[in-house]
Amino acid sequence: MTSATTVKAPIPAGTWNIDATHSTVGFSVKHLMVSKVRGTFDNFSGTITVDENGAPSVQAEIDVTSISTNNAQRDGHIKSADFFDAEKYPTATFVSTGVRENGDDYTLEGDFTLKGITKPVTLDLEFNGTNPGMGHGTVAGFDAKTVINRKDFGIDIEMPLEGGGVVVGDKITITLEIEALQA
Repeated sequence: MTSATTVKAPIPAGTWNIDATHSTVGFSVKHLMVSKVRGTFDNFSGTITVDENGAPSVQAEIDVTSISTNNAQRDGHIKSADFFDAEKYPTATFVSTGVRENGDDYTLEGDFTLKGITKPVTLDLEFNGTNPGMGHGTVAGFDAKTVINRKDFGIDIEMPLEGGGVVVGDKITITLEIEALQA
């Protein structure tokens, strides 16, 4: 992480593990030009590391084969070579490159890899605070959101509609609701 884009973390130094049981990695995409399909990834992991001087960094992995849109046929198609090519690229990753203050919130920058293609992304990050937890250690909470273009990551299937437009939009909104447990 570069010092020019680093802020002091609002959480204590150490390693914080993402608690997948109490976290959500979700997405939404325009469908048929008039509505949205929403989904989640059920398997993911990651760590937030805060060094002694307060500089935070984040590393995360998402098992793209764990996608769930509540429709098995659609999930199977998304895992296929038309979209994620999950057999060849089963994991998406994020590695932070910087954190900046943005008013009362933060901007988290990093490299996102999906389908073997790495691109920089910027997430709007809200820190929700810390809590002593329920006997298992201190927890911290975060919400984050970004919008990516699927075509930037080699997901360039075109499914035009007969009357104009497309079945699946280009912009994907990724939303994260993260609870992390201090290790």
